[in-house]
Amino acid sequence: MDAKWNQIAVCLPLLLLACPFLEVVGQTPSKLKLDTGKEIFEAGCIPCHGSDGRGQAPALQGFERPKTFPDFTDCYGSTPEPDSQWRAVITNGGPARGFSQIMPSFRDELTPEQIDKVIGYLRSFCDEKSWPLGNLNLPRALVTEKAFPEDEVVLTSTVNVNGAPGVGSSAIWEKRVGSGGQVEAVVPYNFVHDGGWVSGVGDMVLGYKQKVFFSSKSQSIVSVGGEVTAPTGNSSTGTGVGSTIFEMFGAYDQLFPKYTFLQFQSGVELPAHPDKVPRAYYARTAVGKTFAPDHGLGRAWTPMMELIADRDFEKGASTNWSVIPQIQIPISKRLHILGSVGVSLPVNNTADRQKQLMFYLLWDFADGTLKEGW
Repeated sequence: MDAKWNQIAVCLPLLLLACPFLEVVGQTPSKLKLDTGKEIFEAGCIPCHGSDGRGQAPALQGFERPKTFPDFTDCYGSTPEPDSQWRAVITNGGPARGFSQIMPSFRDELTPEQIDKVIGYLRSFCDEKSWPLGNLNLPRALVTEKAFPEDEVVLTSTVNVNGAPGVGSSAIWEKRVGSGGQVEAVVPYNFVHDGGWVSGVGDMVLGYKQKVFFSSKSQSIVSVGGEVTAPTGNSSTGTGVGSTIFEMFGAYDQLFPKYTFLQFQSGVELPAHPDKVPRAYYARTAVGKTFAPDHGLGRAWTPMMELIADRDFEKGASTNWSVIPQIQIPISKRLHILGSVGVSLPVNNTADRQKQLMFYLLWDFADGTLKEGW
């Protein structure tokens, strides 16, 4: 018997201690009046997770904790995921999301309503109320910046479908800071065709985003942020624009019933050399809906539509409008590795603007390594 099954064999007696209570919870909860999340947790979860949510004492738990074993009092680790992730693990067990088999399935012991009550109680172990909960961690759009701070590495790419050939790509690193901050670094690499192919590093970006408001009751979150774009690219070959650019923006996200959502971002770009790059304003909106099989417990697919507007601060300039239909695709079982594909379609001023095929590959590194969660 390998180490994994040894752990399960040791843990099962502890879980079996709770089985008589859990059977009553699933069938006739009124008999033991396990009507609250706290009561259900104390009846069935303490043998492994401990009464304080930090995990049972090593002398009592009887198994070696996997490295993914949660500490529910750790706000950094317990807040960023949506309830649907917690619900899937509690209902179908750890393997449902690529976690340890030590976490059993409670599908036959708890009703969906009871599982939601347990999730609410687990959320209460984080006693710092400044951390926004993961229900507001909406799917990432291709262009619109979301308000929720993230721990992600994202590889993006755009390919011109018509007009002059060109390929743009970027590596984006985002890291949460405290309960509501995020630092960001972007390193682009561009391929430009002008009589021949030229490639090189583009204009690199450093940014910061800060949550300023969120409400679990209204299911909304607001953030503000800023970025500095350094002229590290080559403006003569088209891999850069030739000016430092300061950007300020605000972002607002709203979650609606049935996993429908709206994201909005608006900002200004203020170049240090407006003779080279015009000052500009932009507004971006993304609307979408997440679908998942097994009553929301399976892998999540999210189609979205973005509406993009931008306008230079120049006399006689017109507003450019584009739409971007897209879909976010689950790749890993844990949903910490995701992909997205879409097409940017100019609505007006089409003579000077191109259709573009757009992609990204996203890794939420706080949820596990690239080898985990499959």
